[in-house]
Amino acid sequence: MRNFTTVNDIGDLKDAVKEALEVKANRFGYKHLGVDKTLLMIFFNSSLRTRLSTQKAAMNLGMNVIVLDVNQGAWKLETERGVIMDGDKPEHLLEAIPVMGCYCDVIGVRSFARFESKKDDYEERIINQFIRYSGRPVFSMEAATRHPLQSFADLITIEEYKTVERPKIVMTWAPHPKALPQAVPNSFAEWMNATGYDFVITHPKGNELAPEFVGNAVVEYDQAKALAGADFVYAKNWSAYTDPNYGQVINLDRSWTVTTEKMALTNNAYFMHCLPVRRNMIVSDDVIESERSIVIPEAANREISAQVVLKRILEGLK
Repeated sequence: MRNFTTVNDIGDLKDAVKEALEVKANRFGYKHLGVDKTLLMIFFNSSLRTRLSTQKAAMNLGMNVIVLDVNQGAWKLETERGVIMDGDKPEHLLEAIPVMGCYCDVIGVRSFARFESKKDDYEERIINQFIRYSGRPVFSMEAATRHPLQSFADLITIEEYKTVERPKIVMTWAPHPKALPQAVPNSFAEWMNATGYDFVITHPKGNELAPEFVGNAVVEYDQAKALAGADFVYAKNWSAYTDPNYGQVINLDRSWTVTTEKMALTNNAYFMHCLPVRRNMIVSDDVIESERSIVIPEAANREISAQVVLKRILEGLK
């Protein structure tokens, strides 16, 4: 594997999950792959789980790790060609990227949607420039439209906890006071569609996701109806995708918060969320603290998803 930005890059999902469980059982069994190799992790946006889990995964593989926070530890970077650089950005990404590539063997990039232009966000201009100009394998640590490391970890977690071959997975929108990207729900939908699970997306009207990510999922605007019989409930907020409201908060309806009463509609479902989570906005205290909440095992599997991706990239360098 050269680059990792979508579910299509991981290949057969059953093989990927099998490999993930093997890595989880023997995290330090592949250290020879990363000896004398350096991972550069570049953050245009803040991170907790992604930074810690990916760094730990690289260390498990014997890699050296360099972490660069662009907003605090580097020059401000211009990203657009043709701009007269007479403002506060003294360096262009087109010079910075190949320079970064000189110092490492693999690059991880985290760059959220900016909500300035839907076209620019959905063309993934930042991470695609790294793929084009760095000369190194590149993987996404969350981009404008997808978060594949999170979705891979979600899949691993579902496979570990499911009790039927084809569980019902429900991704429900929930309220949030800030405008959040569509990357996590886009990516989760993309991966769930690829599994063949019974997959339902529920949200208020107006919060539709891009059709290419919705795919074959059932879209249900009645949350209670959607939750009926669910085996897993994945709660997540996202801002509006459709114009003219792209990137805006258009709904704060607290009746969509996942509560004990909502979970009682399910088939004793497990509760999932990518974290960080706004308690009593996205989910009530009693649900996220319940025995059926698997948000911590889900977060722990971020290390495993990152390690499988890095392992495959390193194997491709040999």
